[in-house]
Amino acid sequence: MHFTLRQLEVFVAVAQHESVSRAARALSLSQSATSTALAELERQFDCQLLDRVGKRLRLNALGFQLLPKAVALLDRAEEIEEILHGQQGIGSLDVGATLTIGNYLATLLISDFMQRHPGSRVRLAVRNTREIIDRVRQHELDLGLIEGHCEEEDVITQPWVEDELSVFCSPRHPLAGQGPVELDRLLREAWIMREQGSGTRMTLEQAARHRRGRFNTLLELEHTEGIKRAVESGLGIGCVSKLALRDAFRRGSLVPIPTPELDLSRQFAFIWHRHKYLATGMREFLRLCRQMTEGVRRSDEIDLPPVS
Repeated sequence: MHFTLRQLEVFVAVAQHESVSRAARALSLSQSATSTALAELERQFDCQLLDRVGKRLRLNALGFQLLPKAVALLDRAEEIEEILHGQQGIGSLDVGATLTIGNYLATLLISDFMQRHPGSRVRLAVRNTREIIDRVRQHELDLGLIEGHCEEEDVITQPWVEDELSVFCSPRHPLAGQGPVELDRLLREAWIMREQGSGTRMTLEQAARHRRGRFNTLLELEHTEGIKRAVESGLGIGCVSKLALRDAFRRGSLVPIPTPELDLSRQFAFIWHRHKYLATGMREFLRLCRQMTEGVRRSDEIDLPPVS
């Protein structure tokens, strides 16, 4: 071999961070050692893997070709190292989940995973759909659990379980208990919305695409619980997953608004990079996800502990 795993590790880190200094911090190396390792890899094969664009380093065509293969090789090397060390777990796993999944399902799945496989390491990043897709595409995450659409060629998408959004309001709101509400009336109401790039926002806007009117957005919030609290206080109406509203509907602190004109169904899905090596830990985590939703038609039917 004319290259080392350390050189590949440095190349992957620089490609992901688009900076030698940030890659060095991520690897706990000095900037000079990081720069030297990358330069030596390129010198040995008389090639260039990254181009400087302004202050950033961007992969060129050869770098794009090498990156997924380097990531896969490093994943396998990590498994070998853990076997040689006699580690009890089944490797490390970087999982990304969108907010609804992250807040209501992912933490329970990780807890189950860690109990079944002590010694394993799992890191969870909770972001919106667009950010999770980007991080999977850039090999920063092993696996993504998303609630929006993904059309990236380099990303594999597998359906998980159906989900449905619900428009809702405070029980003191004028629309509470009024029966089905037409979309034209809904568009005139004050809305507490998720931010652009979220799967929830995309599903709602897609459902209303046949009307020319725009939503009257009073607030944009990144967190489902914040939206629920704002709606409870009477600021406006909202739309989030029924999974997140199940207990609030049961208590009566929030009430659904029937919206027959809107198709608010969607699909939770798994995503990973097309060239990703599915290590043992990743395959086991996927198995636990599917086991959680076995025999379930929709996400709000999953048997979960009560949440506020």
